[in-house]
Amino acid sequence: MNRRHHSGFTLIELVVTVAIVGLLASMALPMAEIAAKRNKEQELRTSLRQIRNALDSYKLAVDEGKIKTSVLQSGYPPSLKVLVEGVPDETDPDKKKKLYFLRRIPRDQMFNDSSKSDEESWGKRSYESSADSPEEGDDVFDVYSMAPGVGLNGISYKNW
Repeated sequence: MNRRHHSGFTLIELVVTVAIVGLLASMALPMAEIAAKRNKEQELRTSLRQIRNALDSYKLAVDEGKIKTSVLQSGYPPSLKVLVEGVPDETDPDKKKKLYFLRRIPRDQMFNDSSKSDEESWGKRSYESSADSPEEGDDVFDVYSMAPGVGLNGISYKNW
């Protein structure tokens, strides 16, 4: 008997292999989307922490007499830009030294309008407005994300 040995894959083996690869790809795609969203949310948390720490440092400098302010003002900066541009240090005898609180204003990673500046990507709350309905005013007491949607933790980005 003359037997020939054929090498290669059968059609069934190829179909099974393609089905397995497709199944693995369909499971990996949602995981990749969640990982990307988690990274953006971590950047949002970091940016919020940086700005809020800078706001608190500015207020501390006012309380320590390093920044000139009037009794009628809250002691918080009039804008986020002030944190980057710096303010004169009142304790410096030469009045040449400036206090800086941020190197740059971080952008809200969840805010998708690229026509807005980094400062405009944040919602700003003045000292006089309530936490439930934040409004801008004469100073910046706190910042919040203006991005629509809910985070992976189930909390709206605006309430972070």
